[in-house]
Amino acid sequence: MKTLASALALAVATIATPALANDQVVAGATVFGPEGNQVGTITQVENGQTVLDTGTHQVPLAVDMYGVGETGPTITVTKVQLDTMIEQQMAAANAARDAALVEGATIMTADSQMLGTVATIEGDNVLVARADDAGEFTVPRNYFAAVDGQLMARLTMAQVDAALAGAAETNGGTGAAE
Repeated sequence: MKTLASALALAVATIATPALANDQVVAGATVFGPEGNQVGTITQVENGQTVLDTGTHQVPLAVDMYGVGETGPTITVTKVQLDTMIEQQMAAANAARDAALVEGATIMTADSQMLGTVATIEGDNVLVARADDAGEFTVPRNYFAAVDGQLMARLTMAQVDAALAGAAETNGGTGAAE
């Protein structure tokens, strides 16, 4: 499954100069670009992956994408270039989502289960008709993605069921999610 993070990692990997071992890549480290300017701060390092906070975006990058610099870890793109790449990837992902998000479209969950279909779309609200005739509920547009042309909810079936159960309790046990 291709994700925004993997597509971005691939794009940055093609222009990054990797280092085999880099002790500078730690949470809290300031990352510098090719011109010596600050790109951001590493906020997390786990399992060979980092999160680089540019101040605008939280960017997932592999540890081996960083070079060793005199003042800290480096990457071969500037903050502006990195933020621009993220914004382009987000715009492309949103355009693909919006193209797949049409009335009648089949929706799969993040754990590959059939959730239902798109009943209606009103602005950023999507009315989902459950596949198991368990009713309808509304989900914000940003909870959907297009993966290989298939509309996918960014939720597992368990998360959907838990949210609907919580909504039913909040609505006095009616079972209706508003």
